[in-house]
This record gives sequence, C-alpha cells and structure tokens, in this order.
Amino acid sequence: MSRWTIAGHAAVVMAVVPVLALAACTSTSDPSGTPPNTSATAVSLSTHCGIDDVEVAGRWYERTGGLLDDGQGNPPPGWANPTQTGAFVTAGELLVFTDDAGHRETFRLHPGATGPKRGCA
Repeated sequence: MSRWTIAGHAAVVMAVVPVLALAACTSTSDPSGTPPNTSATAVSLSTHCGIDDVEVAGRWYERTGGLLDDGQGNPPPGWANPTQTGAFVTAGELLVFTDDAGHRETFRLHPGATGPKRGCA
C-alpha cells in the first residue's frame, strides 16, 4: 500500500495503487462530467480536518472552491470522519475525487506549492 499525503490540514490518503497523471485533455467532458482520457485510482480520503489540498506523487493540488468543512474544522454533513472511501480520476492538471455517496470534489494543480496551506491539530 502506498502512502500519499492529502492535506486539508495535513491529512493522509492511503492509496491502493499510485495515481497516474495523464497528459492534458484536448476534448470536452462527457455528459456525466468525468474528464476524458482519465485513469481512476481507489483511495481512502482523509476528511478529519476538512478538505483543502492534496499531494499526489510529489505534486500539490488545491480544491477548487477552497476549504471544504463544516465551519469548525470537521467534514461537512454527509461525509465520513476520519476518511471517505472513493476514487481519484486524473486528467492533465485536474484531480477529481468521487465516491458512492455522490460526492465530487475537483482539485487543480498548484504549481510551486511545497506543502499544505494550513496544518491540522
């Protein structure tokens, strides 16, 4: 099992297989909203301190829309705590987390980032 860091306050993701970054997409998304030319990777996403940044294979991604939490540093209602099982799909500079509960969170590559924006106690 590989260990990836995901930080919405320095949280951890345990990946079943490494996330594979693919070349940037040149076509549009299909009607389901999944980017074309993608590869899915099963993960256990840490939600304990909310979701903000994620590090995958040494590259940092920021959640589009900023920190996702309940306003008190916990995951929002409907999210498991401390982790949510789902999958990452990568396409170019995008990383999308989806799960069987219907959650869909998009992260965009954050060039030059060397760590999370905030820590988690």
